Amino acid sequence: MLTNNTKATVIALCFGVIGAVGGYLLGLPAPFLTGPALAVSLAGVYGFGLLVPVWLRDTCFILIGIGMGSGVTLQVVESASKWPLGIITLLVSLLSILIVSTWTLKHLFGFDRVSAVLASSPGHFSYILGLSADTKADVQRVSIVQSLRVLFLTMLVPLMFVVIGGDTAVALGRLPLLMPWTHILVVVLLSVLIGWGFKRFRIPAAFLLGGMLVSTFAHVNNHTTGDLPAWLSVSAFLVMGTLIGTRFSGITTSALRQSLAAGLVVTTIAAVISVLASFIAAQILGLPINHILIAFAPGGVETMAAMAVLLEVDPSFVAVHHVIRLLFLTILVPIILSLQKASAAADN
Repeated sequence: MLTNNTKATVIALCFGVIGAVGGYLLGLPAPFLTGPALAVSLAGVYGFGLLVPVWLRDTCFILIGIGMGSGVTLQVVESASKWPLGIITLLVSLLSILIVSTWTLKHLFGFDRVSAVLASSPGHFSYILGLSADTKADVQRVSIVQSLRVLFLTMLVPLMFVVIGGDTAVALGRLPLLMPWTHILVVVLLSVLIGWGFKRFRIPAAFLLGGMLVSTFAHVNNHTTGDLPAWLSVSAFLVMGTLIGTRFSGITTSALRQSLAAGLVVTTIAAVISVLASFIAAQILGLPINHILIAFAPGGVETMAAMAVLLEVDPSFVAVHHVIRLLFLTILVPIILSLQKASAAADN
């Protein structure tokens, strides 16, 4: 007899597979990620109980991290000296997104001050929801707008990648060499241990970073070569897309309609500012703009990391910028909330 949680997981993965196959047949960019995200989101909105368990989520993150690390070379490490200029550009863009989006939600959509700030945050979904629960924010509106941001950017970023000159052909089996299974098992075990340690210290994307760091060290130092088998990588992408879609499970269509416009506008603001910042950073760093776009796009860190692998973008560049984005928001959002609280007290 299957438990309710197991049933919800099986249903979610079935929709994820349907979405992946449909996305591939329709020629969607990054189909094994975007297809499941769209299909599972629609299923959740229409009443299906959907779930991706924590152990499966973390396994997915580890595999994606390992795939990212396998693409890091000594040349990539040497180019890291240029990244601080890109990071500064990224931080300025994040602050701009927060300011413009907060103003828009307050004045055009009637959000209160706290809810506007939290719904405007360009990332750190779980952290923002935690802050929402600890404040007087409208948790449901914040949750829906943030979920829409992640979903829309998952669908939008690959399309933008194509528009500005990228190639979204899925890289299945292109590497001439695969990691030996004994190496894969050792790398996975070490990734679990490192990821668990990161999680204890509340480091964002702990298991993804654990997988990437272990895999990077192993590949750069020639302890192993090659990549994960294509079927394993694709499975991880499929679970990642399914996970994105489960955020809409339990949300009523009426609640979704009420926040849909706000979510669209906030996502558009974030996308426009990110593209502008990407153009600036591309001129500064001398890197392809479509690569920088993946690093600057304010979607979920694990989602953008998976997309970097699918679209063959420098994974270490993407990972570093997204982790810094989350750390910056961890500090910045509470500061803005405190300043707002102080301002409101002064006005009274």
